[in-house]
Amino acid sequence: MAENLSLLDPHAARLAVRSGAFDAPTANVAPGFVQANLAILPRELAFEFMLFCQRNPKPCPLIGVSEIGDPMLPALGYDLDIRSDLPRYRIWQDGELVAEPADIRDYWREDLVSFLIGCSFSFEEAMLAAGLPVRHIEQGSNVPMYRTSIATTPAGRFSGPLVVSMRPLTPADAIRAVQVTGRFPSVHGAPVHLGDPAAIGIQDIMAPDYGDPVEIRPGEIPVFWACGVTPQAVIAHTRPSFCITHAPGRMLVTDIRNGALAAG
Repeated sequence: MAENLSLLDPHAARLAVRSGAFDAPTANVAPGFVQANLAILPRELAFEFMLFCQRNPKPCPLIGVSEIGDPMLPALGYDLDIRSDLPRYRIWQDGELVAEPADIRDYWREDLVSFLIGCSFSFEEAMLAAGLPVRHIEQGSNVPMYRTSIATTPAGRFSGPLVVSMRPLTPADAIRAVQVTGRFPSVHGAPVHLGDPAAIGIQDIMAPDYGDPVEIRPGEIPVFWACGVTPQAVIAHTRPSFCITHAPGRMLVTDIRNGALAAG
């Protein structure tokens, strides 16, 4: 099923997820279509979180916000139900991870607001088209992600560290990747750091905080992009009473074409 899913259109991919037929990282699923990170918060926190996203556009570029209590997001996809159309979710209470269900119907409340945040899986299509390697796709694993020593800009009750994703590249390919991904500000844009992981507080590049480690070959350097898992680090730091997110690497596949987000 996993081998065939990458050939399906986004609605078919969501139906496969909804039925339980697919529960895996969504990198290279429905190629050509935007994927999104997820944060669902009670209404009382929604304005502060939206302000946090506005102040931190690199890790938290908003591509969609639901109506209060409405699990359907027709602007992002046909028949899209936020309660069932991601492969796996995370349930947080007082900043602690308490469950990782395959759907959230039993957790849904009428006061919840869903925030969809651009995902770097979208700019990977442009990287591949430019002949740039994407190691976690080559290895069939989840992208490695790390909490850093870089602080986000606070908003209301929300604050915490920036999370980054990493792809190893040669220095020449890294320069090209800056040019290619810089055209996609709605899905994190250009890298935030190249080279020495310790300079941004990462002590062991082979021990990511989220996702899987990937091979870094001789002559390559780690290249880091702001990551949409940042809200999960912020939630753990801020400790809201209740929140739902996606499980890292298991995104919402939308009906929006990646090309629609390219700037210029």
